[in-house]
Amino acid sequence: MPSFDISSEIDWQALDDTVNLAAKELANRYDFKMVKTELTLDKKAKTLTLWCADSAKLDAVRDVFHGRAVKRGISLLAFDSGKVEAAFGGSVRQVMTVMAGVSKEKGKEIIAALKDSKLKVQAQIQDEKVRVSGKNRDDLQDAIAFLRGQIDSLKVPMQFGNFRE
Repeated sequence: MPSFDISSEIDWQALDDTVNLAAKELANRYDFKMVKTELTLDKKAKTLTLWCADSAKLDAVRDVFHGRAVKRGISLLAFDSGKVEAAFGGSVRQVMTVMAGVSKEKGKEIIAALKDSKLKVQAQIQDEKVRVSGKNRDDLQDAIAFLRGQIDSLKVPMQFGNFRE
């Protein structure tokens, strides 16, 4: 029975490069010359912290980071932005969660979308992936095409791999 896996992986080296390039760009920008800015990536906690001494500049920091991430091929759906919170000395901080892997809730949404589509495939959650199986290859290709069209509504960056006959 043919099957494939839906995963939501992130290239941590590309993300690290993106953080470093965004920090370098911010250090060289004229409007950030006297403003202390910091971007910190914590791979174990899967978080990215944006910190800026000037609260008005935090949106610009986020925009620079998002621009660099898109150029590196990292989907912006992989980041769950938290609230902007006050830090010490009038500065502000925003913690963004990096979503690596398909969570149980998102996996259930993907399975529900596949069931609603009336395609002849079965899906099941396996750890941080969703395995989709069907009777023939054409059904699986239809499922992939359907899910690619649903990326905006599901809000999950998806990669399709491990295709087996």
